[in-house]
Amino acid sequence: MSAKSATSRAGKTSRKPATNSKAAAAKSKTGKLPEWNLGDLYSGIDAPEIARDLQKLDAECVAFETDYKGKLAEGVARDDGGVWLAQAVRRYEAIDDLAGRLGSYAGLVHAGDSVDAAISKFYGDVSERLTAASLHLLFFALELNRIDDAVIERAMQAPELAHYRPWIEDLRKDKPYQLEDRVEQLFHEKSQSGYAAWNRLFDQTISGLRFKVGAKELAIEPVLNLLQDRAPEKRKAAAQALAKTFKDNERTFALITNTLAKDKEISDRWRGFQDVADSRHLNNRVEREVVDALVSSVRAAYPRLSHRYYALKAGWFKKKKLAHWDRNAPLPFAATGTVAWPEAQKMVLTAYRGFSTEMADIAERFFAERWIDAPVRPGKAPGAFSHPTTPSAHPYVLMNYQGKPRDVMTLAHELGHGVHQVLAAKQGALMAPTPLTLAETASVFGEMLTFKRLLSQTSNAKQRQALLAGKVEDMINTVVRQIAFYSFERAVHTERKDGELTAERIGQIWLSVQNESLGPAIDIRPGYENFWMYIPHFIHSPFYVYAYAFGDCLVNSLYAVYENASEGFAERYLEMLAAGGTKHYSELLRPFGLDAKDPKFWDGGLSVISGMIDELEAMG
Repeated sequence: MSAKSATSRAGKTSRKPATNSKAAAAKSKTGKLPEWNLGDLYSGIDAPEIARDLQKLDAECVAFETDYKGKLAEGVARDDGGVWLAQAVRRYEAIDDLAGRLGSYAGLVHAGDSVDAAISKFYGDVSERLTAASLHLLFFALELNRIDDAVIERAMQAPELAHYRPWIEDLRKDKPYQLEDRVEQLFHEKSQSGYAAWNRLFDQTISGLRFKVGAKELAIEPVLNLLQDRAPEKRKAAAQALAKTFKDNERTFALITNTLAKDKEISDRWRGFQDVADSRHLNNRVEREVVDALVSSVRAAYPRLSHRYYALKAGWFKKKKLAHWDRNAPLPFAATGTVAWPEAQKMVLTAYRGFSTEMADIAERFFAERWIDAPVRPGKAPGAFSHPTTPSAHPYVLMNYQGKPRDVMTLAHELGHGVHQVLAAKQGALMAPTPLTLAETASVFGEMLTFKRLLSQTSNAKQRQALLAGKVEDMINTVVRQIAFYSFERAVHTERKDGELTAERIGQIWLSVQNESLGPAIDIRPGYENFWMYIPHFIHSPFYVYAYAFGDCLVNSLYAVYENASEGFAERYLEMLAAGGTKHYSELLRPFGLDAKDPKFWDGGLSVISGMIDELEAMG
């Protein structure tokens, strides 16, 4: 999943074409936009294959439990324990792949239209069935982790188990936080009526909100898009409409936030996590001190990054300060007009092809085989993402394409994820997923390739300045904004331990981190205190957001290696992506001479952004 910039990138999808006149006008400017073909998963929500596969999943899970529960320790200790365990893991992986296909289809259809009653019921029913089936698999990881280290190590010497060694080693990192079997089962079953239900309530609420801008009632995505409109009165009207509707719904969003923070605190306490973000770090396979070093480096850099850039931007608008709704306003000297979809496709594929033919060929399949859903539609979730689905299928990209230059960068970003997911799929369902520390690398690298290509083709001085400024804004939204988000989440989750937070209190914390990160050149007006409400990552993936800053700083360093590299960089880069989750991020970075544990590492990535701001200052 992917998120960044003013409209935090995350979402869900609709099968209904937009019919209003505004949508028709947008379509004429952008050209015909593709809608994805989910038929590669299932032909529809009532397809007989879904019922068949759900029954198959139930049977496979029960059979797996019957064959292995209570027998792992004895089986692994056998002379052929490694071969025996490899067979069990392969069966477990096949079940995971089937569950991934069912869950992905339900999630993507719901992403397409989270307010349609039939689709919502389908999504809920499938989610419940998957949870019920997976209860029969819970024992596997728990029993594996109780086996003595020496016994497991001996079993892993078997060549048949070699491929799964990283998965087993990762699993065993969870060992200190594992609970007794029945408690694990209770946590797992209650998730459907617990955090999963609150996640669903958030999705349905945000998709169903309407914002009054002038005489029109709009969904959230078009209103967020207006914050990047050329007309200052439209930006202001959009911000005020967002503020009013958020205010009207603040009790719901505050309740969702409080409940999920409490739910997480209960889990963390039972499992023995010390810090509010430790479970995320463990999940990401990244050390807390590495994230702390990233956060402190970025916060220390606020004055030379965001504060300095927004002061420059205010000057371009001939103002001392910019109202918060002008933060992402198009620059007065930027080119006008809409980028039509075929042009956006050509821009990104040309940039990718300039780096690697293989990378461009994979990206081209997303267009040719209808793996992308691009139009804005009523009921469709905001933002953008690339969903990996499962290795036996292929990824799907969701966008809300409206022809802005930023939308082109979003396309480059999500296709980067898509290429990564296609390359890693060969590792199989257990080993393909990439930890969040590297999940944003390919996406941000794809953006950088596209940006550099556009910059090299732009000779007009003012347009070069506009391109450079746009890239700096994106990087600030990726690095500064996401670390501010992380600081906000830390404060909310920490304070929640002492009792519920009112919407007003959450708003105060939000304003505090925003003031610190944006600096004195952004004038935060009344209404902005509730803009925390629409960020889906706070709800779906607590503390995910630092992955964007991690990825951006990492890519800045990686791109510097690329620009100075001899032949073979692209091959090494694609090998890194194809590794999926088979190696720790430190091992994957070693061939490029990069070490994220080095305190100077993050400063190197941040200096790329400050260097671009230096260049903008020199342009005047």
